[in-house]
Amino acid sequence: MTATILVADDDAAIRTVLNQALTRAGYDVRITSNAATLWRWISAGEGDLVVTDVVMPDENAFDLLPRIKKARPELPVLVMSAQNTFMTAIKASEKGAYDYLPKPFDLTELIAIIGRALSEPKRRPAKLDDDTQDGMPLVGRSAAMQEIYRVLARLMQTDLTLMITGESGTGKELVARALHDYGKRRNGPFVAINMAAIPRDLIESELFGHEKGAFTGAQNRSTGRFEQAEGGTLFLDEIGDMPMDAQTRLLRVLQQGEYTTVGGRTPIRTDVRIVAATNKDLKQLINQGLFREDLYYRLNVVPLRLPPLRDRAEDIADLVRHFMQLGEKEGLDAKRFDSEALEIMKGYAWPGNVRELENLVRRLMALYPQEVITREIMDSELRSDVPDSPIDKMGARTGNLTIAQAVEENMRSYFSSFGEALPPPGLYDRVLTEMEYPLILAALTATRGNQIKAADLLGLNRNTLRKKIRELGVSVYRSSRSA
Repeated sequence: MTATILVADDDAAIRTVLNQALTRAGYDVRITSNAATLWRWISAGEGDLVVTDVVMPDENAFDLLPRIKKARPELPVLVMSAQNTFMTAIKASEKGAYDYLPKPFDLTELIAIIGRALSEPKRRPAKLDDDTQDGMPLVGRSAAMQEIYRVLARLMQTDLTLMITGESGTGKELVARALHDYGKRRNGPFVAINMAAIPRDLIESELFGHEKGAFTGAQNRSTGRFEQAEGGTLFLDEIGDMPMDAQTRLLRVLQQGEYTTVGGRTPIRTDVRIVAATNKDLKQLINQGLFREDLYYRLNVVPLRLPPLRDRAEDIADLVRHFMQLGEKEGLDAKRFDSEALEIMKGYAWPGNVRELENLVRRLMALYPQEVITREIMDSELRSDVPDSPIDKMGARTGNLTIAQAVEENMRSYFSSFGEALPPPGLYDRVLTEMEYPLILAALTATRGNQIKAADLLGLNRNTLRKKIRELGVSVYRSSRSA
């Protein structure tokens, strides 16, 4: 039998488009502009699937959804909305929607989702109280952020392990916290540990705890992060910096659901959700022998890449408003950014990503007496924030080290991580590849994405630079003011 799709949207153009597309796809379609008619059809047992807008003239779909799920829990409901925020995606999932699509949407994707829903109906009972919906943990309406919202909404009521990747400052811990705070483990603890911030010889003790006398200085039993996170979420930040011994113990936990404290003998069962994050290329670390491949696949059950801010410049205005609201709550003077200042911000590379933007907004609110932040102020601030290109200071000191000294120190640390053993073969090519990536990225950042200038700066042919950008996967920043 041909499935019947019930469509509700107060926009006549969208109703027409959906009617034509779904009819061509072989479905019977009934369309309406209001929630009352939609509810009458559903109450009468009509329709095999519902496609509805959130905001309609007579009733909000989020108010209607609980009644639909109570009356016909098997009926898949697909929610569309132009209010493209994180909370919209979460509300759609938690109120019982099968899926959420931000407007404008792709018709091919919509039809594919409808096909899946009809063949494998899903039930997602509401779990959250209304008062937990307040606030906005993630900000942005770009296409990249919409996909992140949809992935998170689907993961909220699961315990699947999540691997978050992205550059520093993109908000990896914020995403992990949102997944916890709005998920089924929200009543449990959220515990975070940064592998790069803990001495390597103490990481196992920090993770699993230790017994009295387990090592010199262990005068009392100490609980580890796994025990502290019991029943909740454990966020393993900078997982790429975890030493090999700790990786082996973590793999055992993921495989068997138990661990032993340092110096202990009794296995301890654990019930935590693992969310890992890194700004490094773990596959490259695997090739270098620095990260276990089997652990990678255990952690990378659901991969989620956070885009750099330069790839979602359309979100900058929303982020600025958000950070200003936070600043005003902390007592900072209210400001307003003129349109030219915002355009300059959209054309900046943001090497520090969202964290850099937040720090800039707070600084502007604290230090400038003017109520309006102008183009001149922004130009001055962002010019001072652009780091000196290492290419222009070859041989000069970077921090307390020259570039050559920094490389030498890094290589000593790399060799020492293997103890008396040697690294895998092919070291020369791996080092050159790792050096090329930051070098090309620095040149593109210094020239605001102008590949002609970057090629000249590096002394490369432009075609050669383009080839290396593709091969290395360098994220190319393009400024609207680039030549």
